[in-house]
Amino acid sequence: MNFRKIHSGFYKKDALTLAPRLLGKVLTHQIDDLLLSGIIVEVEAYGGLEDEASHAFRGMKNRNKVMFEEGGAFYVYFTYGNHFCCNVVTGKKGSGEAVLIRALEPISGVDTMLVNRFGSDINQKNDLINLTNGPGKICKALAIDGSLNGELLTGDKIYISEGRRVKSDEIAVSTRIGITKSIELPWRFYLSGNPYVSRKKAI
Repeated sequence: MNFRKIHSGFYKKDALTLAPRLLGKVLTHQIDDLLLSGIIVEVEAYGGLEDEASHAFRGMKNRNKVMFEEGGAFYVYFTYGNHFCCNVVTGKKGSGEAVLIRALEPISGVDTMLVNRFGSDINQKNDLINLTNGPGKICKALAIDGSLNGELLTGDKIYISEGRRVKSDEIAVSTRIGITKSIELPWRFYLSGNPYVSRKKAI
């Protein structure tokens, strides 16, 4: 596993190109000396102004303005009144593209992540499969909230490392989950056979 932090140029690609390249990378939230991290095993691309499912589709507003920053910013939003979701902003400044991180395979700070997700629930204290297999679960486990919205992924608070190499035949493709517009686009990518993927779904 390579824990070298990814350089800023990596994020300058469009969301659809970058999304599958994020698989196998490691997302880390550093809180003082504590590292909460996991391997990215599932993502979805959101294509900005031409993608009706994207927050950027109707242009820049106060809520989504981080999406219009240059690639490499961290976009965090609150949804359904109860959880945060985190995204990697991609492409050129103004493009409004991002990749939603949908699932992680937990690797560091797991005990803390379990407490963050499940509290004192003794029945779930070792439930690694359901710890980070969804975008809201990721944010709760890794203590990601709105205070990290706009942070650069090349910084020291939240960052992505090289992780492991992923072969093309490991990557499965499907339509995205939980949306009602642009539902036909095959813009969800995940590691085939990985138990931490949120769910299997064919095109």
